[in-house]
Formats: sequence, C-alpha cells, structure tokens
Amino acid sequence: MTTFNNDDLIMPQAIISAQHLTQKIPLANKELVIFKNLSLEIYAGDQVAITGRSGSGKSTLLGILATLDQASSGQLTVCGEDVQHLDEEQRALIRLKHIGFVFQSFQLLPHLSALENVMLPLRLEAKFNYKQAEQTAIELLKKVGLERQVQQTPKVLSGGEQQRVAIARALISQPKIIFADEPTGNLDGETAKEIEQLLFQLNRELGTTLILVTHDQQLAKHCQRHFELLDGQLIEHQQGG
Repeated sequence: MTTFNNDDLIMPQAIISAQHLTQKIPLANKELVIFKNLSLEIYAGDQVAITGRSGSGKSTLLGILATLDQASSGQLTVCGEDVQHLDEEQRALIRLKHIGFVFQSFQLLPHLSALENVMLPLRLEAKFNYKQAEQTAIELLKKVGLERQVQQTPKVLSGGEQQRVAIARALISQPKIIFADEPTGNLDGETAKEIEQLLFQLNRELGTTLILVTHDQQLAKHCQRHFELLDGQLIEHQQGG
C-alpha cells in the first residue's frame, strides 16, 4: 500500500490572493463603504465571473484586483507580488508584465490600424523589436479571425471585429491574467456569443487566467467559478458540472 505524507501534497499557488479587502469612499460627512473584508483566491487557468447589480462595486473590485486602483485596506498578491503597498509606477510594471485588459468600449485608437493597435502594448517595453512585434500581432489577429482586417482602422470594423482586435491586443504581451469588464456589453446577441466562445477558447488554448465582470448570468454560468457581489459581500456560487 502506498502511503503519503504532507510533503507529497503540493497545493496550487493562487495567481491572485486577496485577503480582507475593504474599499471606502470619503464623502462630505461620512464614508461610503463599497465592500468590506472581501477575500478570494484565483488560480492559474481559472475562468472566473464576477456579477452583481449595477453600482454593487464589481468594476471597482476588478480595478483593484487588476492593480489599476488600491483598496482602502487589506492584502493583495498578484502573480507572487505583494501589490497593496506599491506605488503606481510599480503597479504599472506588474500590469505590463502579467496582465491584459478587454473593455466594453474596446478602447482602440481610431487613427491606428488593427495591427498597430495590437502592437501597442509592446511599444511600452524597454526592448521593443518592431519586426518581432509585427509578426506576433499578425499571428494573434489570425487566431481571432481577422487576418484580412490587419490594415483596417476601427471606424471600418464592426463592433465584434473591434472586440476581437482588443482581445488580440490583450494577449500580445503573453499575460498570465486577462481582465474583461463587460466584454460583450456593446455587442448584439449573436456577436456576443462569438466573443464569449473566443475568450473561453483562448483561455483553454493558452492557459491564461480569465476574469470577467459581467451582468450576463448566462455568461457567468459558463465560467468555472462565479462570484456575486451582493450588499458589500462576495458570494461564490456552486457551478453545474
């Protein structure tokens, strides 16, 4: 009979670990508590949905987990880095190395082609190689089905095509985590389904952790894990098999 001891059990390390996060906003004569003492752990390769009513604080939470903002108190570790006490420049380096973003409004630069928009994050790196960046961007645009739109600017692309460009841009730096804030919110139903399928496909193929903020309960059900922000507390729902 085989026996095991504690040294044989290797626990997965969380790619994001948040402990007792509280976010407050000072007002004229009081503090508005957005959420209080939130804790969660997210692991590499997870598909995570965060839902909640409008104004519940879900986008605020995403901004904190993505190091775009800082919580009023609590501890946060992202990709092994304790980020809660870092300054903005230090947090920006973590985002550059480890994080990609997909937004509801696409946030593409209108005067740049699809190719140039996808290449843009690599221009922030110290050792920018144009030819290498161009080739990587073309490969990603092919992967998201836009090999024929490489030189087109956003104004001639459909909403779904613009979001595909945004997804390729988010992946160009080979991030460990993709944060998507209402990624299908500006799309029609059929196009939204295509973008959802693409995000899940790339999550499986590349092993990138996917964290979605969404009001779409059906999209949330398709994720491996589903958290709901309700009355300042974070509730994890059990997903179907």
